[in-house]
Amino acid sequence: MSRRIITTQYQSTNNEVKIDNYFDRILKYILSDVIGAWLATVGIVGSFTAYDTPKIIVLWFAFVIGIIFTAIWTWKQTTVPGKPAAKTQIIISIGAFIVWVFALGGPFAKLSWYNPGYGSLLLCFYALFVGMITPAE
Repeated sequence: MSRRIITTQYQSTNNEVKIDNYFDRILKYILSDVIGAWLATVGIVGSFTAYDTPKIIVLWFAFVIGIIFTAIWTWKQTTVPGKPAAKTQIIISIGAFIVWVFALGGPFAKLSWYNPGYGSLLLCFYALFVGMITPAE
């Protein structure tokens, strides 16, 4: 199964291709493998025992790398010969990564204004909303 969201189906004898519905789009927008890698990263950084290890700096650095990786990984997984890049899907996947990290705390947990409730609410509404977006490309 391709990770690219399918928005059109042409009439043919091949019925293998079907248009992605709301739930399919949510699954393709939110990259569980990238979220899993983030959880592993947080666990590894949390296990640093040296007092001079700047955990918060490492988490912010990992967060930026995660954003870059999400963009590249989504682009790679959605590339189809003869079709333009899935820009909408890439942007929404990056947003999903950011929202998940925010909901889980990560480096945001050290900010004075951060409240885990905000992250949880944002995650719920983001996941519900993005499923309604059907990309043009």
